[in-house]
Amino acid sequence: MATAVFMPKLSMTMETGTVIQWFKQEGDPVREGDVLLEVLTDKINIEVESYTTGTLLKIYYGPDEVVPVNQVIGYVGAAGEVVADAPPSLEAADTLQVVEKQEEQEETAINMEETQSDGAKLRATPVARRIARENDVNLRQLKGSGPNGRVQKVDVEHAIAARKGQSQPAVSQAPETVASSSKSSKLEGMRKVIAQRMTQSAFTAPHVTLTTEADMTRVQEVRATLLPSVEKATGHRLSYTEIIMKAVAAALVRHPKVNASLQDETIVYHDSVHVGLAVAVPDGLLVPVVKHADRKGLAELTTDTKRLAGLAREGRLLPDDMRGGTFTISNLGMYAIDAFTPIINQPESAILGVGRIHEKPVGVDGQIVLRPMMSLSLSFDHRVMDGAPAAAFLQDIKEYLEAPYHLLA
Repeated sequence: MATAVFMPKLSMTMETGTVIQWFKQEGDPVREGDVLLEVLTDKINIEVESYTTGTLLKIYYGPDEVVPVNQVIGYVGAAGEVVADAPPSLEAADTLQVVEKQEEQEETAINMEETQSDGAKLRATPVARRIARENDVNLRQLKGSGPNGRVQKVDVEHAIAARKGQSQPAVSQAPETVASSSKSSKLEGMRKVIAQRMTQSAFTAPHVTLTTEADMTRVQEVRATLLPSVEKATGHRLSYTEIIMKAVAAALVRHPKVNASLQDETIVYHDSVHVGLAVAVPDGLLVPVVKHADRKGLAELTTDTKRLAGLAREGRLLPDDMRGGTFTISNLGMYAIDAFTPIINQPESAILGVGRIHEKPVGVDGQIVLRPMMSLSLSFDHRVMDGAPAAAFLQDIKEYLEAPYHLLA
């Protein structure tokens, strides 16, 4: 009996995945563990492996097609075995088989473990294993740079480059599509997924944006005071982002109605505070999540944010790094941007936009003085909360930033 290949579901909120490319074609022989195709799920590229040996009998969806999770996208079976010309409906799929394969896919995506001859675990991503097989690289001889020593694609590429005597692996670039004297690129991959998600959020959630300003004088003092100790403890410089995240996490604890998600017409109020941080990458935008941000001090937040931002820019985030967010911060303070209207990262119900810090004349005790001011723009889903609780939440963030010593108590 043919074995179905499913579109993996790797998070509670994931509803669709996009086919990037197939590495096998219909009629090709397949071994258990071979990479069949690459899909884009929750903005992360995941390689889907075969769970059986046989022949790739059918491919139902091609590159750039968006497919519901748990949908059958192909079949592997005995050569000559007949399967349907059209994929079965989700309702017709074998529920038990879907669950089993989903668990296997998630385990593969997160752990990527192989057993060595000595019984220890060798962790490697599917793409790392594929490239290693193709280039005769022994993964057991590599030191993985990923979490728990997991061997990543970049580790294998460096090994190949070192063997060839190169200082670094060459990066190939796809040719650009050129029309007349203008350049263009197809909306695909991560950019396409971002476009779909942002469109869905903008047109399904009634956005309301509240804006205020915070006097960052005290934050600048706290940062200057803590810079040496945090850098000594973590090896990283404390930035305004970590202090802002600390203030947001503290405010979320006080305002549980903001720390909520709308899921299937049900408002879910989260017990945990998991703050996502929007990170710009060459192909778009990723939102890694700092788990339990309310329980962490500035040193631990600095370590977490720097690690996750680095993994995002290197394309090495794991699915778990982007799961479970209950609120998102989008910081454009490094640019000359005063305020903007951020789009909610659904199913979350709110997002905070952070602008630059710059000196402005303000009234203080009856006098006009220059103060470092920073704009805060809170977009919230009016279906989940009204203006008053959202305003109270934003006001608390402002007060924490203007009196940050309370965050250290």
